[in-house]
Amino acid sequence: MAQPFRVFNAPQLRDFLRRAREELQLPETATPARMTSLLQSEGKLKQIELAAEHGYPGAVRYVWDEVEPYSLALSLRPGAYLSHFSALVVHGLTNQVPKVIYVNKEQSPKPKPAGGLTQEGLDRAFSNAPRTSKYVFHLDIYQVVLLNGKSTGRLGVVSRPINRATQVDVTAIERTLIDITVRPNYAGSVFEVVEAFRRARDEVAVPTLVAMLKKLDYVYPYHQAIGFYMERAGYRPTQLERLRTMGLNFDFYLTHGMRDAEYSKEWRLFHPRGL
Repeated sequence: MAQPFRVFNAPQLRDFLRRAREELQLPETATPARMTSLLQSEGKLKQIELAAEHGYPGAVRYVWDEVEPYSLALSLRPGAYLSHFSALVVHGLTNQVPKVIYVNKEQSPKPKPAGGLTQEGLDRAFSNAPRTSKYVFHLDIYQVVLLNGKSTGRLGVVSRPINRATQVDVTAIERTLIDITVRPNYAGSVFEVVEAFRRARDEVAVPTLVAMLKKLDYVYPYHQAIGFYMERAGYRPTQLERLRTMGLNFDFYLTHGMRDAEYSKEWRLFHPRGL
């Protein structure tokens, strides 16, 4: 029987084994439970437990032969995709080999907050440390961080190979650069973000990035941070101008909770000293 994928939760495995029994015309005594036990004893099927932190329920997955960690991480939620630091790795935009896998499962659509943006509200929002997901699973030497991302209709999500046998859903380069600008703590640091922009310089389609940013329709002026990163990474003036024309109406912040910041007049942006 042809097998479309190699990672199963318990209901998926039972369904797969029932269909296999019918196709192979096995006796009714070949129950999914017995077949599971046999396959495990033969080493063809492995049971993997992903323990969760902070009191969240863990997960159990059944793996056919060998499966790399990204596929296991993505199996935690249907429709999930790799993002942030994990997307940087897939696209070759970092030399780091992080032991944290970021998996984004979009929330249901929510109305935009009422009221306009004010400088006072913006200052208050960025004065403290950024929020981080507490939905963390342990997978061997890896941590899997499940992000409940903004509803985007999977904007900018593509399929990319990670080896000869496996493709994964991951944010495209343009979407990835936006995401790590919004949440640099999920990319290592703002210094890692600058390096990613530098490595992506000859690959990124800036008009696509700008169009995508407009569709995402963030409350905060992240275009100022993106323009700053691009300038630091050596993008052309014509590319930077696409971000400037979106407006420089507020003093903004490169990241949350900065205690030793410098100010860029060109982008009206506070950023860590020395960046």
